[in-house]
Amino acid sequence: MSMGLGHQIGSLCGTIVASSSVGGSSETPSSSAEVGRVIIAQWKPSAALNCRTQRPTTEFDVLPLPLASPPLSPHSPSPTGAEDRCKRFFQPQLSPNASIRPDLSVACKAFETETQAVTELGHNFEKSYEEKEHVLAPGHARKHGSDGVPVFVMLPLDSITHNNTVNRKKAMNASLQALKSAGVEGIMMDVWWGLVEREAPGQYNWSGYRELLEMVKKHGLKVQAVMSFHQCGGNVGDSVFIPLPKWVVEEVDRDKDLAYTDQWNRRNYEYISLGCDELPALKGRTPVQCYTDFMRSFQENFQDLLGETIAEIQVGMGPAGELRYPSYPEANGTWRFPGIGAFQCYDKYMLASLKAAAEAVGKKEWGYGGPSDAGEYNNWPEDTPFFRREGGWNTPYGQFFLEWYSGMLLDHGERILTAAEAIFKGTGAKLSGKVAGIHWHYGTRSHAPELTAGYYNTRFRDGYLPIARMFARHEVVFNFTCIEMKDYEQPGEAQCSPEMLIKQVVLATRKAGVPLAGENALQRFDEGAHMQIINNSTLRLPEDGGNEKVEPMCAFTYLRMCPALFQSDNWRLFVSFVRKMAQGKAAAMSWEQEHRDTESFVHATRPLVQEAAALMHN
Repeated sequence: MSMGLGHQIGSLCGTIVASSSVGGSSETPSSSAEVGRVIIAQWKPSAALNCRTQRPTTEFDVLPLPLASPPLSPHSPSPTGAEDRCKRFFQPQLSPNASIRPDLSVACKAFETETQAVTELGHNFEKSYEEKEHVLAPGHARKHGSDGVPVFVMLPLDSITHNNTVNRKKAMNASLQALKSAGVEGIMMDVWWGLVEREAPGQYNWSGYRELLEMVKKHGLKVQAVMSFHQCGGNVGDSVFIPLPKWVVEEVDRDKDLAYTDQWNRRNYEYISLGCDELPALKGRTPVQCYTDFMRSFQENFQDLLGETIAEIQVGMGPAGELRYPSYPEANGTWRFPGIGAFQCYDKYMLASLKAAAEAVGKKEWGYGGPSDAGEYNNWPEDTPFFRREGGWNTPYGQFFLEWYSGMLLDHGERILTAAEAIFKGTGAKLSGKVAGIHWHYGTRSHAPELTAGYYNTRFRDGYLPIARMFARHEVVFNFTCIEMKDYEQPGEAQCSPEMLIKQVVLATRKAGVPLAGENALQRFDEGAHMQIINNSTLRLPEDGGNEKVEPMCAFTYLRMCPALFQSDNWRLFVSFVRKMAQGKAAAMSWEQEHRDTESFVHATRPLVQEAAALMHN
């Protein structure tokens, strides 16, 4: 823009952009200037790129702008020079219902000669150009509407190899470039405890993550870094196996009670039992100390990227990185949807805590274990005396047990988030924590699957508000899953209601004053899922006093980057989805314009997408 907008028009190779008054100017011309009419961008991009700026070329329509030009009249002299060049340039670009106005030549000439007017308009033009460039040009981040939501994309689980190198480097590079070109804000990546501190306590190998983060930085993307203290493998969508560090596995082999345990004495090795959070059971350190040391080492090694490239630290607090118990493990067919799951409180450390809690309330008999009538993993609530409509969950014993069980989970989150807050405070990176979207049997009174996972949420009790308040104390974003789901897609007999669950969580986070972010729980590429995400990301819900309020999510993370995402139809839908999320509902464009813009992006990114898809298969 330093060359001046008039020069760009005169050279016939620049791209003219609308000022902030697109859709109708609200400015009134001064007495020394008449309203000139110029053909400027309505931003209907074609596939071609501008020959000089390498920005997308556009179609144009008429929009009024105040220009320092002589009054237009039927007796205006015949224009030359600028008129001819402008006509040759703009005539082929006009949309079908646009026309060249009689005063086009004068307006074009004004742009060429009246530098004072261009200077006065420069700030508005520059601002508008940058906004359009961010939206349209490959390689630039998008601007977001007032209720727009930035989109991040999860990287593959195996983005870092067991040898601490970037996996499929060429595919990763092409994929990151394609994501950036589509307007994605950034990526989410798992930082695996089992890879970085694999060999020995306190020996961290960050080389693979340094390489990957530098690649992401080069492409101008932001990063959500997940402190993944869990095992990869055994959960929905886990396609690779990354165990806990070798020395941790050795300790668990020596003391099986370091693993979560159900009432049938089955062990779960996804995550260290929170019952031993404060016991020096891992080579002289407590599990919380191990998590703290890991996060501190990350902060020290990547302080140059924190707050800039690394925009967010998501703190893992359980299986799949979620604050919950491993109550519905898919490994070996233990659990199948929509089973109620099982309580995970039978290792000796959890039982010791339960025993102490029961004795503290004068009910020693309540401290010998969890409810014995809570059924098995694949039962439904009405199959069990504890979870049925008038079951034990709503008795004094049931209330005591569920308070203790959920309270232990909250205490676990409190300990880890306290450490994370101390380590990352002042770095510029925000903190987040993830909560699972357990929507099945939500329509029952007991909400059995949520209870076994550690969320004391029933028809009569809000189990998400205590979590949201805990997050708020530590300035942690509340990240919630299942944002893509609709009630009618779920089995009706299981009384699933992801939509009602999401509304409950939105209200809880608003009441606690904590930002909300979202993820899709399952890999989806269809437009129906995309539209549901868009709707859920800007829910309009009643507040206290009866007024409705829209508070968009602070971010959405899309599951996940893979060869299927780069398939032609999926990519087209994804590009449209990202654009709609960034615009927000208030700034939604017409279907025709959205379609044209999306097709332009798809065309421009096709070589990158094809390369990424091909390389990811290798």
